[in-house]
Amino acid sequence: MSAPKDRWVSSFSLVLFCASSIPMLGSASLLQELSPQEYFSSLQAGKASLAYFSHNVPPGAQPFLEQIESSAEALQDYGISVVKVNCPKEDVSRYCGKENALRKAYLFRGNMLIREFPTDALFDVNSIVANVLFALLFNEVKYVETLTDLQNIENTLKGKLNMVFAYVPATGTAEHRAVMEVAFVYGTVHQFVLTTEPTLLKDAGSNEPDVSSARLLFCHCQQATDLAQPCRRTPLEQELTVLNIHRHLKLMAAPLVTEVAEDPEKVSTVHLQLGLPLVFILSQKETYDADRRTAEFLAWQLLGKAGVAILSRDLVDLNVLLRSNVALKTPDEGVPIKYLLLEDTDEVITLVEDKSKVKQVQEDESEDEEDEDEKENGNQDIQDDQVVEAVSRDKKRELPLEQILALTEETFPSAMSGAARTVVLFYASWEAVSLAVLQSYTEVADHLQGTQGVLLSRVNCWDWPGVCTMENVTQFPTIKIYKKGEQPIMYNGMLGTEELTNFIMLSQVPCPLKLATIDEAERYLRGELPPELSSCHHTSVLGVFSTAMSKAREAFTEAGSILSGHVTTGMYFEDDALALSRQYAVSPPALLLARSGDLSVEGIALSKHSAQDIVQMIRYRLLDAFAEITVQNLPRYLQLRKPFLILFSDGDIGQTESKEMLKLAEGRAKQAFVPCWLNLKNTPVGRGVLKAYFSTIPSLPVLVWVNLHAGGQVFKFPSEQSITEMNILSWLEKLKAGLEIPSSTLSEEDWKPPLPAYNFLQMMEATVPDITLRTSDRRGDRQEQQQPESSEEKAPAREELLEEARGKAEKVQSPGRDLRGTAPRLAGREKQAKRHSEL
Repeated sequence: MSAPKDRWVSSFSLVLFCASSIPMLGSASLLQELSPQEYFSSLQAGKASLAYFSHNVPPGAQPFLEQIESSAEALQDYGISVVKVNCPKEDVSRYCGKENALRKAYLFRGNMLIREFPTDALFDVNSIVANVLFALLFNEVKYVETLTDLQNIENTLKGKLNMVFAYVPATGTAEHRAVMEVAFVYGTVHQFVLTTEPTLLKDAGSNEPDVSSARLLFCHCQQATDLAQPCRRTPLEQELTVLNIHRHLKLMAAPLVTEVAEDPEKVSTVHLQLGLPLVFILSQKETYDADRRTAEFLAWQLLGKAGVAILSRDLVDLNVLLRSNVALKTPDEGVPIKYLLLEDTDEVITLVEDKSKVKQVQEDESEDEEDEDEKENGNQDIQDDQVVEAVSRDKKRELPLEQILALTEETFPSAMSGAARTVVLFYASWEAVSLAVLQSYTEVADHLQGTQGVLLSRVNCWDWPGVCTMENVTQFPTIKIYKKGEQPIMYNGMLGTEELTNFIMLSQVPCPLKLATIDEAERYLRGELPPELSSCHHTSVLGVFSTAMSKAREAFTEAGSILSGHVTTGMYFEDDALALSRQYAVSPPALLLARSGDLSVEGIALSKHSAQDIVQMIRYRLLDAFAEITVQNLPRYLQLRKPFLILFSDGDIGQTESKEMLKLAEGRAKQAFVPCWLNLKNTPVGRGVLKAYFSTIPSLPVLVWVNLHAGGQVFKFPSEQSITEMNILSWLEKLKAGLEIPSSTLSEEDWKPPLPAYNFLQMMEATVPDITLRTSDRRGDRQEQQQPESSEEKAPAREELLEEARGKAEKVQSPGRDLRGTAPRLAGREKQAKRHSEL
């Protein structure tokens, strides 16, 4: 699917990818029933629809209609609507007038007919989804019948793209559907090739040419440059399902050999996360090159079965490494790493393959026992994130995107010059967080409906990567506000509806707002803004300067630009600036800070005159002295990197406790820690926090001291003492003197996502990676994989020297098969060490 052509982005339903909601044609019902006139008038350019025309439903067509209706839900995930067109008796048009036409289903893209399907070819949901996607993906999935056709495609792809070759005994099967669904997502990353010819399965190099079963081979053509040399192939050894194919492609995209420089217990790779073992080749500086070739050879042999990493003894201080040359880490939790002394690479391969067989039997048995819901809850590959799960659950809900303008490469420049202020959401339409934010964005559009001078728009970076690259969008989702003649403002706050709406509205206020009289300054500090901004919660910051303080004014102007949308900033630098500042017991340069809903104004002397210092000072002053911690504001307080003194309560805290904690917060100890409280009713996640601290939830309210940034020790304030300022300060003195015993100590283990993030830019732009020159040998029937030359000028000469040195070494033993210099080293074997580049 090329970008200039019609493009769909898959929700890659079920489990694997980020779900997508694509606007559907007409109403929300799955199988629509329309008249011919209604149907053809509702067709939209670029939107696909499957239509069945009928005067009346003969008995023989009833099973077909049932299957069509059942397939509507699956096709909806791909933006394809399913319509039953009821033809009037007197209609003699092309689709309604001929009897044979009524025995077909028609696939349209817009008002263009793409394919006619005999109804007997669409015999169940699998056949309908498979054939419809096959017709739409004519560029992404090539069908071949002869070996010559296959070789021509392979030669065209060498040095450019990898190929996914699939054999299915017949089209319209469940395996055919699985291949099409994966091709819908990966079609721009790999070239998919399909055949139903069993002879091609053998010619393509399959070791198990069982023509009764579907097979899939991943062909590593991207690194092959010799037209006479076939692409290396890695078969998928499981049955063809969406999950298995996606898992296989994810493994093929992983680095062949992982460089490790830390304790193996802490290492996590995509192989471990997908349930495969990880083999460590233990190396040292003197033998690194030979050990690297051994690791590459093993990795090719174990590709799809296990991961391979190379670990230098020089970088990790583990005595056990001195007695071993191989380590094996399994994905099972709690199972220690096995450090082994093995004679040769065959022993490593046998060890892994035997474990893989046992693991596969266990997986097959568990899959028979688990139902669909248990799989979704238990398999981190299927639902590895709460956001993904939530979006997947809501994927059938159609989003009201009418008020949000969809921009393309052609319309983006004109949109930026059209409205006074344009808000742009840059997102990827099948990435879970993007879709969650898109839902909030539609709610923002409802709030801002009718607001003059503000245009809400969106750019799907999956469809228009050029726009996102030009706008320096490096992560999804990203929200920017564009104004004529000014640099765009990027929003970096919480992505909820209220916060985003407030930011967009406040960004309309010039920052800083130049004030001419003391009366204007006083009204500004009282929060008097235009009526349309009266509902926005904001803090007003007024910079007061003398006419000679040009450097401080410039810094404050830059700070105001940085804080635009978060606070309103004003500036007063008239001759009577001193009189204004003295009303608040400060002298220029100074800041006057007035919080929303607070009648008092705080005067702050401005001792540092850089923009960043001013921004940091304002952000710090915006923090409440005794704040209620929520999910939204927690990051701001964590940035202080101070210990937390948290009062947990099940509801609002009492007046006495609130008064005492506020006295403590405003007292002399304010700078040392963060006094705050957490309402479990407003923030239920606090119950999980308490369980992590104490295993069980203690009686509430409970006062807790925790230093997340140093040691992670958790202390509980004595429950027999009342919560007063004096008691708390006395208790804190004991903590400082080491006289209190912590209730628990938090783990120092990093919190990492269960799976690595998708490399969206790599998937969107299928470019040829920079491949480093490596050398391998050819032995027997095995062929040498040729690599592109390095961009360095001396690379050819250096490579010739390496080839010469390795040629001499072959007389002693074949390189790439052993761990030279290790104890013991793996015996040299006459085997081929093949190369691999990151896919």
